[in-house]
Amino acid sequence: MLKIILLTLAAAIVIFVIVAAMQPAEFRVSRSALIAAPASKVFAQVNELRKWEAWNPWGKLDPAMKLAYDGPPAGNGASYHWVGNNQVGEGRLTIVESRASEYIRLKLEFMKPFTATNTGEFTFRPEDGGTAVTWSMNGRKNFIAKAMHLFFDMDKMVAGQFAKGLADLKAVSEAPVGEKTSSPGISRIIVSL
Repeated sequence: MLKIILLTLAAAIVIFVIVAAMQPAEFRVSRSALIAAPASKVFAQVNELRKWEAWNPWGKLDPAMKLAYDGPPAGNGASYHWVGNNQVGEGRLTIVESRASEYIRLKLEFMKPFTATNTGEFTFRPEDGGTAVTWSMNGRKNFIAKAMHLFFDMDKMVAGQFAKGLADLKAVSEAPVGEKTSSPGISRIIVSL
């Protein structure tokens, strides 16, 4: 009987390893929104990292998250390092490409609770009545990530936050100039390097 149990367990492990290994080597998560504001106004909210506090969904998951800014205030080379609770972890976000009112590419370096380096992108496309904004993230999956994705849906984990962030970015971008749009009750420890 023990031999049958061990053979069944070994077969299950082999099947799991094969199924995990056959998963796609890359992932991409993307969400879009139409924002009733010019591309230049929406772009400015993303290109200047300190403005993310008004709409970044992960900031709302940990109001005590610590942020340290580095580099220029906006555009290429602007970055911030964050340390937060177990929902947001620790990492660094850096703008690596910025084309005014069109495109922003980000390097996302996750340190905790897992290590990974992914690419984030924002595209801004003028449309009737405003700007179509697409927020996406893509990256490569090693074997461990492939195995984890069998149990955790990356699209559900990240895309829901993208949708919330885009909704808040829409509110901030569509607000009249001078109107306060940041979320109440969120305080941060901010360090500029």
